[in-house]
Amino acid sequence: MKILISNDDGYQAPGIVALYEALKTIADVEVVAPEHNNSAKSNALTLHSPLYVHKAANGFRYVNGTPADCVHIALTGLLGYKPDLVVAGINNGANMGDDTIYSGTVGAAMEGYLFGIPAIAFSQVDKGWGEIDAAAAKAREFVLQLEAAKHLGGVPWLLNVNIPNMPLEALKPMRVCRLGRRHAAERVIEQQSPRGETMYWIGSAGPALDEAEGTDFHATAHGHVSMTPLKVDLTDHERIGYWGQSLASASPDAPREAA
Repeated sequence: MKILISNDDGYQAPGIVALYEALKTIADVEVVAPEHNNSAKSNALTLHSPLYVHKAANGFRYVNGTPADCVHIALTGLLGYKPDLVVAGINNGANMGDDTIYSGTVGAAMEGYLFGIPAIAFSQVDKGWGEIDAAAAKAREFVLQLEAAKHLGGVPWLLNVNIPNMPLEALKPMRVCRLGRRHAAERVIEQQSPRGETMYWIGSAGPALDEAEGTDFHATAHGHVSMTPLKVDLTDHERIGYWGQSLASASPDAPREAA
């Protein structure tokens, strides 16, 4: 089994180091990750400046770009082969609910999926890397389960996994969940620069809005590892008919009622 690992916290982050150490015992593993923290970069690609790849002392390769850049470069020339699995993480903090839209961790995994490769985004629920070795062990266990079930190869898939910061023996079984929802983000933070200019910082993510049973928020709050299958198709299939009728009725050629 050949695995490509990336992340959005940077190649020196404890999460990616722990993930590499866990997965290298079961696969041939390559790491191509951002040079610096790229949280909330989603699927962004760098198109207007050059990208450079360097190799760290531990063998990890790092790129002066986004998580999606790293996976894209790796799959389109750097590796020279197609891996069996792309794994992103382990992220420093949860990627649940609406977070997945912004997440660079999910963006890295999604880039692998777009190239036809099965992909997983792993995150810890709380920031700070508490119990990171347990999270890495759980990630290793899950990858082995997928391999044993012959889920690698064939039709690609994209999975989002969140692991509570708990000892391995305390973690409850994985639950397959839907994404929850968050309230709108908190108010932007305004500050004055030394030159008297107003600076703005994006506010914190809002609290959970939908954390009902069956959501990733609910599962992890009760000590379970959550797993959500994701898809890239953003089409609102249920509303295609509605919009088709609305546009047809608004067309200049649509029949008019008699006065």
